Amino acid sequence: MMTARNAAHAEESAEVEVLFAEAAKFELISKKIKASQARLENGSQPLKDALKPIYSNTQSLQVMNGNIDKILESIDKMLGPSEDKGREERIIRAGPEKVGLPDYLASLKRIDRSLAQMSSSNLRVNQQAIGDFNELLGEGNSQLQALFRSILGEKVQPVEPLHYLTKEIPFPVLQQEKASKLGLIDSFLSSTTARDASYSSRESLSVRIYAEIRGAYLSSSLHNLSAASISTSKRKASDEIYRQGTSGIGTYAQGLEGIFSAEFGNISAIFARENWGVAFDATCRKALAEFAKTLRELNMHIKQNLATDCFLAYEILEIVTNIGYRLDQLSGQLKLPFADALKPIKENAKSSLAELIEDVRRRVSSMQTLPADGSAIPFTSDLMTRMQTMTLYPQSLASIMASFGDGDWTSLAAVSASNHNSSTSLPSLKSFDVGADSSQLLARYIMDTIETLLTSLDAKSRLFLKSKALSGVFMANNVAVIDRMIRSSDLATVLGSANKAAQKIETWRKRGTSAYLDSWREPCSALMDVQYTSRHARPPSGNNGVIDSAAVIKQLGSKDKETIKEKFKSFNTSFDELSARHNKGLQMEREVRSQLAREVQAMIEPLYARFWDRYHEIDKGKGKYVKYDKGTLSAVLASLG
Repeated sequence: MMTARNAAHAEESAEVEVLFAEAAKFELISKKIKASQARLENGSQPLKDALKPIYSNTQSLQVMNGNIDKILESIDKMLGPSEDKGREERIIRAGPEKVGLPDYLASLKRIDRSLAQMSSSNLRVNQQAIGDFNELLGEGNSQLQALFRSILGEKVQPVEPLHYLTKEIPFPVLQQEKASKLGLIDSFLSSTTARDASYSSRESLSVRIYAEIRGAYLSSSLHNLSAASISTSKRKASDEIYRQGTSGIGTYAQGLEGIFSAEFGNISAIFARENWGVAFDATCRKALAEFAKTLRELNMHIKQNLATDCFLAYEILEIVTNIGYRLDQLSGQLKLPFADALKPIKENAKSSLAELIEDVRRRVSSMQTLPADGSAIPFTSDLMTRMQTMTLYPQSLASIMASFGDGDWTSLAAVSASNHNSSTSLPSLKSFDVGADSSQLLARYIMDTIETLLTSLDAKSRLFLKSKALSGVFMANNVAVIDRMIRSSDLATVLGSANKAAQKIETWRKRGTSAYLDSWREPCSALMDVQYTSRHARPPSGNNGVIDSAAVIKQLGSKDKETIKEKFKSFNTSFDELSARHNKGLQMEREVRSQLAREVQAMIEPLYARFWDRYHEIDKGKGKYVKYDKGTLSAVLASLG
């Protein structure tokens, strides 16, 4: 056992000795390597010093090589468009209809970019190519303009607006496919490079072409409505008041609004938003000029017949102002053209207020006679018809009257000054607000007109009518006509807001009644007697407090009896004459006859009843002097109504 252990120990010792021998060998090799490394480092320093300039030169050459590559690349890019000229020329020469609009526009855009690149290079070699490309671009623009014009001109025929208005269908617009093509063309023609420097930068070439073609379409389509507006406005008797809606101007304005709105839809589908207003203004310009011409002609007609056709001016002002505002909201471009067109109409409408009042004075002053039977004159009814017609135009009259001071319409000088100072603008929406103030102004104007009429008629009747009673009936009849026409129309509402309007009319009615009753004072005076209470005892009365007429007569002297007889005879004569004249000699309005009869009855009946109670026994029932008993007289008085 010990032998085996010793043998193993000897073997391990041998292996350790081998390992130590190997370690010594590696140490020797390491020393040699370090020595070699030291020698190599000492020997490489001269080499490094020699290679350093070479390395620096190599870096410079690499940078130069990169720059040369970039220059060559730029030259290739600049020469590239020139080399592609043939392809673009073939596309442009072929035209957009043959190659297709998208490819044609793509070619023009490439030409545009190439021109920009070559122009920025400023190389002499590119000058010829630049000229060729400019020529191609110009030809392309011309062909696009021709295509734009051709597409717009396809099947463009004027339409009949009445067809669309009566059937309440929208006006026609361009097909979507056509609008898309036009939009593509416009997007190129509206670019800066495609703009023609000879025209204002405000309108692109496409806008100018569009306005030329579509403007003519609008004008032609509306032409018949223009002619109809003039003919329908003049088709009436010279003294007939204009009736609302009889002129074709409302239909004309309605058609203009409809076709303009449809055209704005076309414009918004074709042009960029920033060009909508410019395009809309240019397209509508011709049709608006024709519309303004129509309004000027209507204005001449209104001016020549202001007393009867001023209502047409109010209607035009109301219709056109509303339509002008609605169309202006689309683009913000049409407010001024509409205001310019309306200005002469507005001035005439203002002048009409003073003119109508002045016309009342002239018409009454020119009357050579008044009705001999006291009947109302036809002019009163005509004037009230005018006043009734005014209530149909609250918006326009509110706008007009707001430009005056309260009551200033009575002065022609004030109207002239107001017209002179009026601005060229549509009335504001606030001025169209028919509020309490506007209603008060209209009521004030109507009452001023009515009072002018009644004052003029009162002065005329005093001069021309032979009796105060006839003058009173005449005034009462005219007041009755006025009152009836107020109550039966919207004038009742308008004047209901006016301070003391009803009281003023009632004052005139009482004046007429008082003048008429003045003639009945004669029979009333016959019923007046004189009693001397100190001379006789109190007149005897019956059991019921009724005066004993026989006893009263018995107390009278012969002279007093004759006086009473004369009074009865005078009353009978005067009463019969006045009653006959009331029933047959005077022409009275129904309400006037009834009202005057009540007034006469209230005046006569109490006096006669008292006189009859005291003195009816003067002829002892024979009827020689006492023609009427109380019942008979009451019946006669009742028949007056």
